[in-house]
Amino acid sequence: MAVFEYQGLDGAGAKVNGIVDADTAKVARRRLRRQGVFPTDIREQSSKGTRGEGLNVEIDIAKYFQFVTARDVSIITTQMSVLIGAHVPMGETLHALVEQTEKANLKVILSRIKEKVNEGSSLADAMSDHPSVFDDLYIHMVRAGEKSGALDTVLQRLAKFNDAQVKLQGQIISAMAYPILMGFVGAFILIGLFWGVIPKIRGLFDTMGGEASLPLITKAVFLFGDTLTATWFLLPFLFVGVVWSFRRWVGTDWGRDQWDRLRLRMPLFGKLTRLIAVSRFCRTLSTLLMSGVPIISALNIVEKVAGNTVIARAIQDAAVNISEGQSIAGPLKASGQFPPMVTHMIAIGERTGELERMLTSVANSYEEEVETTISALTALLAPLMILVMGGVVFLVALGLLLPMQNLSSMIR
Repeated sequence: MAVFEYQGLDGAGAKVNGIVDADTAKVARRRLRRQGVFPTDIREQSSKGTRGEGLNVEIDIAKYFQFVTARDVSIITTQMSVLIGAHVPMGETLHALVEQTEKANLKVILSRIKEKVNEGSSLADAMSDHPSVFDDLYIHMVRAGEKSGALDTVLQRLAKFNDAQVKLQGQIISAMAYPILMGFVGAFILIGLFWGVIPKIRGLFDTMGGEASLPLITKAVFLFGDTLTATWFLLPFLFVGVVWSFRRWVGTDWGRDQWDRLRLRMPLFGKLTRLIAVSRFCRTLSTLLMSGVPIISALNIVEKVAGNTVIARAIQDAAVNISEGQSIAGPLKASGQFPPMVTHMIAIGERTGELERMLTSVANSYEEEVETTISALTALLAPLMILVMGGVVFLVALGLLLPMQNLSSMIR
């Protein structure tokens, strides 16, 4: 069964649009007429943004820029939990989500999920066909909710979890926005100096006796300017080459392991990386356990979403320990990657049978610490970037001012 996008008129003559499921366009038109809609245009819809067949294929370029974000998933999860909690049938719930969604790509995905559910598939199995939108964590939690009969509660927890992740990503992006902006401003200032100001001053030096008697710092500034102006067109290729080489290196098991180790050892960002990884571990594991996912399956899922191979290896050892009837806290403590407070709280939770509550408490504490650390780094990075930019401009200015002072002495 295909998905068709239509435009038409309702019984009152008002313009309407939407999507409809049907085997063919003819069946879709018939179905719309039964609903009181007179279609003026109907086209087959695809999540890839193409319509038609053969040489008549139409490519909707705009859809390639309509990305389904974590915020979109969080919104539809919240809506789904409210509707299911109100005992609305699953088919009607998914139909309502399709009607309320504005992004065409997400509308098509939800339509296909509704189609599979109407054919008898479970919601988790229908969502698993779209891994780019619904990850393993999401699928396992939905499946656990369906099995336990508490899907609305699981979806509420999942929506809160997604909201927390979106908030954390927003904080990190906000923290990096200002330093990146300052870096671009500094680069444009240097480009203006080397392309507009320095060549004119250098011509003056040439008329006054050449570069032989210039200070070393001035020669270094001129050499850097000559290199930049002569090879500027190679900079984009150099940037692309560096990024490509880095991605290739990180794509290997050894390279990814070394990079993740380096990230945890960085002077300023290492602590933040560890805090984010630990808070994500605690929050994800507690959410999965409270949703009824078995602990070994939960640890296997958390391992995939840890975001760091060093942390993931410690989680994998914990899963092995659990399968052998031992504790989680032991291998986490032995790895040296988890703070003592985390492993201590997990050990207490295992002994008292309140592991979920302990993990939630640790997650709350570490998420607050992440916010504090991000704020501190943001406050530190801004003046640091200003100092770096000021230092570079100062060196360039010093390289120009020293020979000019010599020239003024000679003129006097």
